[in-house]
Amino acid sequence: MDAFSDLAFFKLLVAHGQLAAAAQELGVTPPSVSKRLAALEARLGVRLLHRTTRRMSLTPEGETYLGEGTKLLADLDALERTVAGAKAVPQGLLRVGATLGFGRRHVAPALSKFARVHPGVEVQLHLDDRPVNLVEQGVDVGIRFGELPDARLTARLLAPNRRLLCASPAYLRRAGVPAAPRELARHPCLFLREGDETFGTWHLRAGTRHETVKVRGPLSSNDGDSVLSWALDGHGIAMRSEWDAAPFLRSGRLVEVLGDWTPPPADIHIVFPTKENLSAKTRAFVEFLLERFAERRAGEGW
Repeated sequence: MDAFSDLAFFKLLVAHGQLAAAAQELGVTPPSVSKRLAALEARLGVRLLHRTTRRMSLTPEGETYLGEGTKLLADLDALERTVAGAKAVPQGLLRVGATLGFGRRHVAPALSKFARVHPGVEVQLHLDDRPVNLVEQGVDVGIRFGELPDARLTARLLAPNRRLLCASPAYLRRAGVPAAPRELARHPCLFLREGDETFGTWHLRAGTRHETVKVRGPLSSNDGDSVLSWALDGHGIAMRSEWDAAPFLRSGRLVEVLGDWTPPPADIHIVFPTKENLSAKTRAFVEFLLERFAERRAGEGW
């Protein structure tokens, strides 16, 4: 700790540029400052400053000591603020962004429980069919699917999430079960318009084999629940996430189609702007949601 104290002393001395000004800041006499500088240079075995009666200038060793020492002091300060922040009481406004269906079904119930645990936090939940831009829109935490292109965000995995093709048993009895991806072109397919994905193009993979299929259909929406309801009503084949379709697959109201072929996964992440120190409210919500989804994955799953 003496080394950090010496670093802070030297940084202050250089910032003031004079022994007398530094002494006044420290509340000691100029000879005391001169004596401490001499002791520091003796301990390091190098001269850090060139000194005259009017000015001081850094030696090459002094430049290195100041530059690297400033980084160390900043790291120490960040560490202490992080540790102290962990004990801070979560409070204030927390803005959360999520997609429509997943937000209604999973994020809103989680926020209900979070609000009871942390009554000092005021939560605003924003649901949209497109991902919220956290940095530009001032959102604290967001839920994202698939790839995360923004390097300004920190991401933590909430849950793996595979996509799948599914249809109602009634539809498959009427139209037949496709045996290969190319046969999808003969079926009405139900579309979710989301993000920048190419509309009407499905990418499927089985082991090392890849297929890109152009499909058509009578119904499309930017809302996944609508697409799912059309599949349940027997209008055709839909591509949905496992978290969305799993209850209906278990009950038999939907059947997986082309189970050997899988679309690209859309793993679920909780994301937040990358910062040295997270606020207590953001840290509390991130940890709460990670724990909640870990329990779900270990238990009943989707």
